Amino acid sequence: MSKLAKALTAAAGNAAGESLYVEDVFNTTVYYDTYASSTTNGIDLAGEGGLVWIKKRASVANHFLYDTERGIEKALLSNSSGVEFTATNSLTSFNSDGFSLGTYSNTNSGVAWTFRKAEKFFDVVTYTGAGFPITVSHNLGSVPACIIVKRLDSSSDWEVYHEGNGSNPETEYLVLNTTASSLYNSTRWNSTYPTDSVFSLGSSSTVNAAGATYVAYLFASDAGGFGDDGSESIIKCGSYTASQGVEVDLGFEPQWVLTKSSTNAADWYMFDNMRGWGADRGSNDSWLFANTSGAETNSTNSLGLTPTGFTSFNASGQTYIYIAIRRPMKTPESGTEVFAPTFGTGSGFNFIAGFPVDMAIIKDKDNVVTSYASARLNSGTLLSTASTAAEFANAPAVFDSQVGYYESSLGSNYIGWMFKRATGFFDVVAYTGTGTTGLQVNHNLCAAPEMMIVKNRGSTWQWAVYHKDLGEHDSGSYIASKNLTLNTNDAETTNSVFSQHSDQTASVFTLGYTNSAITYASGNNYIAYLFATLAGVSKVGSYTGTAGTLQINCGFSSGARFVLIKRTDATGDWYVWDSARGIVSGNDPYLLLNSTAAEVTPTDYIDPLASGFTVTSNASGTINVFNGTYIFLAIA
Repeated sequence: MSKLAKALTAAAGNAAGESLYVEDVFNTTVYYDTYASSTTNGIDLAGEGGLVWIKKRASVANHFLYDTERGIEKALLSNSSGVEFTATNSLTSFNSDGFSLGTYSNTNSGVAWTFRKAEKFFDVVTYTGAGFPITVSHNLGSVPACIIVKRLDSSSDWEVYHEGNGSNPETEYLVLNTTASSLYNSTRWNSTYPTDSVFSLGSSSTVNAAGATYVAYLFASDAGGFGDDGSESIIKCGSYTASQGVEVDLGFEPQWVLTKSSTNAADWYMFDNMRGWGADRGSNDSWLFANTSGAETNSTNSLGLTPTGFTSFNASGQTYIYIAIRRPMKTPESGTEVFAPTFGTGSGFNFIAGFPVDMAIIKDKDNVVTSYASARLNSGTLLSTASTAAEFANAPAVFDSQVGYYESSLGSNYIGWMFKRATGFFDVVAYTGTGTTGLQVNHNLCAAPEMMIVKNRGSTWQWAVYHKDLGEHDSGSYIASKNLTLNTNDAETTNSVFSQHSDQTASVFTLGYTNSAITYASGNNYIAYLFATLAGVSKVGSYTGTAGTLQINCGFSSGARFVLIKRTDATGDWYVWDSARGIVSGNDPYLLLNSTAAEVTPTDYIDPLASGFTVTSNASGTINVFNGTYIFLAIA
């Protein structure tokens, strides 16, 4: 959908006439060594206001919080009861596309979370206490589900109201800078629930001393207001009773979670998907504690991401409250936003894509070696596309960058294909099989997947590939899609590892009925890469060979930068071309995903075409055999 179409759609659903997305109001920025003088994240803090929360990752250091209501360089520490202070040369400006930083306490790797003020998401309010019960107005546009209050002029704890904190949250509070369990005190919130216009305060000096000054951070929950039509929620506050592996259903996949036991003394855990947070509670998952200055911790004892929420790791029987923010949701408008073919640089984040990478495939183009696929969701573990081998984690890939991907400082002999998850284009799902035939798995592609690549991560089973243009097999008791195998050159088969085409929807994909170990065996962990056709960005399609020049119209305007082709009616390799190595009028080097072979250069099998790509007559024996059938994936 174009920007104009989105605006017109949104105009019917919200007064502002513009659609808002989670990318417009929240961002996690990771950095290394030192901050840049300006951090650009696309969030308008200058015009709309908000909060920036900063923490070093690799060393012991305080959490610094800055907001637009108090002004630049005015800092608070979430792990301290101390007063507001001036942090000279720290956060030096709030900008229309992010914020600027000085050099104060800016060395070492770190993370910054940006919260923009927006109705039905987040608000910042400052006020002066009265010493007797009062109400304070806010602009959240919905009932606050969590309110965090800090006194500015005197040492005082951070007091937290949360609607999931006990059966009577209006008389309970938590303390952000300590591990304390929920405490009873009717003078905090005056035994009164907040409303969509005000919140109430009792006479406690921590929230309402006469003449004292305060800041309050307000969080909405499940209030809608976002997406193309303004109906989608991007934040949810709630509670759950913990049990190892039980799923907390948010209705969306989160990118950031703050969680705390309300029934026991425990830390405030902070997770986000930029620093390392996957589906398996793996050893590369990372968290920080909001209540301590401690460095980032890595452990297998973590929350696990799911397409609709997260799985609990916490002590069984304890009750936890949480704030969860949805992962990015915008529909891309160009291929360069979500895909980049790039050579390794040999140092730093050595594959530079220009965006946070969610999945990558890398291949040494000059030598006989397999290509490796890895994804943020499975903690960067590697899978060989040319074999049935299980994933391995030695020297795992690193994804915690705004602009690229790291894999063992590989140089320019390596080509990397970098993908970003995005609505309508591409999704990654990590799931566990149940052994149930016809297993349905949730996803966030927001379109019916037209091509799926699935691998059993823990066992030596083949890669299974679904494609909308493959045939179907009617067994008499079920209908299953035929499938291909990524690690071989086999023609389409009737393994029945995927259900029929009509069972693949915008919210779930459905697995098959036989050969369960390939896609749905009980207790086995899998990774699935899902692709769809998105106008001007990607095309999942098929064609029949002619042995002559064949133009493939993908609906693009500047040609394809990535082309993957496989023959389906007979044996044929998985051919890959990309614009980094060359899609030109002449010889185009190709690589094979199902082979360890080095790049093949003296061939002219495809040519450029503004609307897609051209298959030449030179390919009459490979990808353009007369009457041969082929599937393809092309990205603009």
